[in-house]
Amino acid sequence: MRTDNRKVKNTIISLYFLLVVAAVLLGTVFKSIELFEGSWFYVILGLIVAVVIVHFVARYFEYDSDGAKIVITNSGLILTEFINYRENKVEISKHELIGYKVHDYIVYNVLVIAKENSDGTISKERFNITLLKRKKLKYVKQSLRKIIKENIKHKVG
Repeated sequence: MRTDNRKVKNTIISLYFLLVVAAVLLGTVFKSIELFEGSWFYVILGLIVAVVIVHFVARYFEYDSDGAKIVITNSGLILTEFINYRENKVEISKHELIGYKVHDYIVYNVLVIAKENSDGTISKERFNITLLKRKKLKYVKQSLRKIIKENIKHKVG
């Protein structure tokens, strides 16, 4: 099964554009008419917080379980064609997968994949799935459950 959240990219780029336009307006127009005379600091702080939240939440997610390996990719949405600065790509053999968990925080969702290494230790990989739609997340969870169920069946039988 393959799924991703590539349709979200245009929305995030538009949001970044609006934040930049708001910053320019705050720096020029609003300062000249002194609209935010007493609360200038809070407006700038709010804008900075908004940019930081969008930066950490805006991640591309791709899941591919076709074949012998599971390939999961997380990367940034802005400037990824030029600089691949936030990519996290993991290829896991299906028989190594032992578990997964989805953490749902208020503005941030994480998929944690647990795999068993060849020496018997367990390692975990984290992926940002905040912008993945519920329906697609349901399909990813269903695929992971199926793989884990097959792994348990092969270990017992």
